[in-house]
Amino acid sequence: MYRHIYIIIVIAIFSSCVSQRENLSRYVDPGIGTAHSRWFFYTPAALPHGMAKLAPSTNGHYGNPSGWEAVGYDTRHRSIEGFAHFHEWQVGGIVVMPATGPRILTPGSLEDAEKGLKNGYRSLFDHKSEVAQPGYYKVKLDDYHITAELTATERVGFHRYTFPAAPDSRIILDIGNKQGESGEVLDAAVHMTDERHFEGFVTTYPAYIKKYDPQGKISMYFYGEISKQPATVGAFNANGIQENSRESKGKGAGLFLEFATTDQEVVELKIGLSYTSTLHAQKNLVAEATGIDFKKAQQLAAKVWEGELGKLKVSGKAVQDKTKFYTGLYHALLGRGIINDAGQANLYNTDAIWGAFWNLTQLWALAYPEHYNDYVRSQIDVYQKRGWFADGVTNGYFTSGVGTNFVGLAIAAAYQCGIRDYDTTLAYKAIRENETDGTDRPVGSGKLDVAAFNHYGYSPYLEEDKTDSTGSRFAASHTLEYSFSAFATAQMAKAMGKTADYDYFIGKSKGWQRLFNPASKLIQPKTVNGQFIDKFDPLEPWRGFQEGNAVQYTFYVPQNPAGLIEAIGKEEFNTRLDNIFTVARQNSFGGGKTIDAFAGIKASYNHGNQPNLHVSWLFNYSGKPWLTQKWTRAICDEFYGTESIHGYGYGQDEDQGQLGSWYVMAALGLFDVKGLTDLRPVIQLGSPVFDQASIQLGNGKTLHITTENNSKENIYVQEARFNGKPLENAWLYRDELMKGGKLWMKMGNVPNEKWGREAPPSVQ
Repeated sequence: MYRHIYIIIVIAIFSSCVSQRENLSRYVDPGIGTAHSRWFFYTPAALPHGMAKLAPSTNGHYGNPSGWEAVGYDTRHRSIEGFAHFHEWQVGGIVVMPATGPRILTPGSLEDAEKGLKNGYRSLFDHKSEVAQPGYYKVKLDDYHITAELTATERVGFHRYTFPAAPDSRIILDIGNKQGESGEVLDAAVHMTDERHFEGFVTTYPAYIKKYDPQGKISMYFYGEISKQPATVGAFNANGIQENSRESKGKGAGLFLEFATTDQEVVELKIGLSYTSTLHAQKNLVAEATGIDFKKAQQLAAKVWEGELGKLKVSGKAVQDKTKFYTGLYHALLGRGIINDAGQANLYNTDAIWGAFWNLTQLWALAYPEHYNDYVRSQIDVYQKRGWFADGVTNGYFTSGVGTNFVGLAIAAAYQCGIRDYDTTLAYKAIRENETDGTDRPVGSGKLDVAAFNHYGYSPYLEEDKTDSTGSRFAASHTLEYSFSAFATAQMAKAMGKTADYDYFIGKSKGWQRLFNPASKLIQPKTVNGQFIDKFDPLEPWRGFQEGNAVQYTFYVPQNPAGLIEAIGKEEFNTRLDNIFTVARQNSFGGGKTIDAFAGIKASYNHGNQPNLHVSWLFNYSGKPWLTQKWTRAICDEFYGTESIHGYGYGQDEDQGQLGSWYVMAALGLFDVKGLTDLRPVIQLGSPVFDQASIQLGNGKTLHITTENNSKENIYVQEARFNGKPLENAWLYRDELMKGGKLWMKMGNVPNEKWGREAPPSVQ
């Protein structure tokens, strides 16, 4: 049976038990960080990993210049231009907007609306009238005195609009215009199939498909029904308005459904969605919405969210910490959406996996292995159809993202965690090719310089802004990344008895050593002739390093922390890294209070971006685990906030739930620097934020984490026990942890420098 339908049934059966438990959804605040949020980010009316992600849009029709920046909903705005159904990486569209009064069929200007000028159908609203929680959204549209409510099943969007008494009420179906990251509209259509049903599609050309898979395109299909029969139906598109027309085609296509309403009259819509066809959109509507009205859908959504959030339960004195925790978990469960129709195995749309092995995949492996397995199968499906993994993927098309492609590493880690419900032989074949094959490699698969890396042992630096078979502008960061993914491949090869492959890839995993400058003790790019580049500035981003600099990336040797520590010198390593965090604290561990995803890339540490997310845990390898305890707690307390602007840093990039996932793992005090890629993965221990945590492990067992004497000041582990036995190390093998039981830690306000000093295994 289809997995999430099963979840709904199980939760419904035991709803009486659930209702007696704490409501965890109340700790989720979707508004956190919305001042600079990606298109998927603010989508309260959705299920975990759902296709239907409904949300208000304040500026979604503006699109964005590069195809990825913040757009959609910004809490600083005061007008709503409609409610969109698709919010995914490179995907957006199908807008519904209720209205009354004079007929206006364009959204109008955000700037004009907030000056009080009415030149579009957008409406002013007051944030005090908003309710946003997992699975549900509500707001009052002040221009029309309409209360709008949204909820969803996995593939069906539900709308409930409460109208005032008006002779000229309407529902606008704005189909053929760009939304969010969707890019240029190539074609669109919508028509009434009878008096209360409508269907259509929109086909778009997103910026990242145009760049990385130019023959591709994204089509979104829908089939909907409205509870009230319209008295009048009209059409519009880019060419104008067609009165009394029941269909519209081309760019800007849309319909307006008009009727009179009495005071507080409710009109509901159900809209089935699909990436396949209007027929499948209709089938999805039938499968998920038959006999279900808005209220029932809202109740089911709430139960699904409670079930998924409830796999991790934490308790402590600070409500703010619980808000950070469950909002982070909410984003982690929301960030990648299914593309398949009802009754089919789950396949995901996904931005690049870049850095997700330090947050998302660790969380999935801990408590949501089915999501991890779905991700693996999604990539194997792409490999089978296209011949390559996709760095980022949208409906089977390449949407690269960062161009390095860590898919193989993520799959190898899943394998080492026992997540293997897929063809493992085929998976390894694809991973091996991903790490070695540079012939006719499509740009969207990333790793265009992998042949150069394998030939020279490092990627040569190119002054020109490009990546090809000869090297890359981002050569140093690519070398570090390819060295890490080679290590992961080596470990999987060893697990599968492929000794020759292990020897080859473990050798390639040492590529970082070729760029380590013993004079500066920094990673420095090299040209093809083996010379370090000149005019080298360790804090300069983009010259050799993608979205970072040499100071940040020098610590990017997660596959062999002991080797890096030895190369720098343990005392200097600890002093340098501790000083980096001391300075970084002055800028909230990111880009200060600048609202910009790249605000911190010139700093010595930037928690707002993926390449840095393991660094605070490296003290567990350098004999000073109390500094990991100190700095991870400080990051949790100070980088993360509970406001619209100070949420994930100040305007940093909460990239499909990665920063939220990091908080969840760090707050539990669990992490792996190596992203679970070891032959026998290890979990390092930090400083748990909460007094109690209970985790329903993915294998059906339960792990309880208890801290004694925990507080904002008592952040240092004094002693620890696991299942009653003294624990002397600040780490455990993951397979031991996954047996469940009780992890107990006693906390204090000064470090116990005798506890946990033995480092985890560095190379297996």
